[in-house]
Amino acid sequence: MKNPGPAENERLVALLEDALTREQRLWKVPVFKDGHIQGTDITLFQVHDVILWLGEMCKLFNFCQETLALGVCVLNRLLATVKAQPKYLKCIALTSLILSAKITEEDEVIGSVKDLVAQSGCNFSTAEILRMERIMLDKLNWDLYAATPIDFVYIFHGMLISGHPHLPSVGAHTQKRPCLQVALWTRQVQHCMACHQLSQFKGSTLALAIITLELERLTPDWFSVFTDLLKRAQIQSTEFIHCKEMVDEYLSSLEFSVPANAVYIFDSTNMTKLQDETPWGLSSRPGPRLTMSGKASRWEGETDEFYDGFGCLYNEVLALEVGGDSDTVSVFQEAHQKNASPCPPLHPPIS
Repeated sequence: MKNPGPAENERLVALLEDALTREQRLWKVPVFKDGHIQGTDITLFQVHDVILWLGEMCKLFNFCQETLALGVCVLNRLLATVKAQPKYLKCIALTSLILSAKITEEDEVIGSVKDLVAQSGCNFSTAEILRMERIMLDKLNWDLYAATPIDFVYIFHGMLISGHPHLPSVGAHTQKRPCLQVALWTRQVQHCMACHQLSQFKGSTLALAIITLELERLTPDWFSVFTDLLKRAQIQSTEFIHCKEMVDEYLSSLEFSVPANAVYIFDSTNMTKLQDETPWGLSSRPGPRLTMSGKASRWEGETDEFYDGFGCLYNEVLALEVGGDSDTVSVFQEAHQKNASPCPPLHPPIS
């Protein structure tokens, strides 16, 4: 990616100023007291679960990440404005996502409200969602276009490329994969937005904390880069440090050290031992071994052994164990909660 010129730099500064103005005007989150949203019976666990559910719905509807981020912002603003009842929480959440989609998605992507409700598997009627839309729009003064943490991730990323082309990650990686860092940061933002403690920080602070943690690992000159962004974002240093420490602890607990597209090698020699040590009841029949050579991969073993070996690895028993969710991060989250590995012992590829 070529470094932007002066005109692009000015555009980025204008975008940041506009996002900060919208954040200052519209940002609002519910206050939790004694494990509940203050003045309601909605618990912080219910809010956490419904945000994770929104992430699943966003994937199901093929919505973009910006829609999910805006949907969570709309949900938080409403929960901070009105005293909602727990039985309406999922209806409010789904309506927040649909309203956000009407702002960020193309018309052909959204579909009808009736179809979205049917796909969600909820027991709401189309009339209930439309009625909730009118209530929410009225309570939020028809002003939904708040600045989200993902908006700030995109702006900060552009500023890094513009003002600091020497950075090893943004310079080296983006030549091969232009969205590598942005994809990682947006994924981390989505998980942080489900944490009620981190939701108390503004989106600009949260986004900069995530990016700074990455900069610390990439360059010894990270502090000068960080202070430049901190000054431009007009964020108080004490609040930022607090947010950064909490983000670091939270992301570490989610095992983000494992890449989203990690490649593992299945070693059939461990199958007998594996059957005795794991609850999945995997077959001890010898299977194949997958090895990597440069960019190409090769199989050792016959076709039937390959099918049987990996058929055992991804059998129905294992699928039930991990809840049938194919998303890598979700599996790691559940495994972390259970203090167990989500898959049999696998070996990293040989470089």
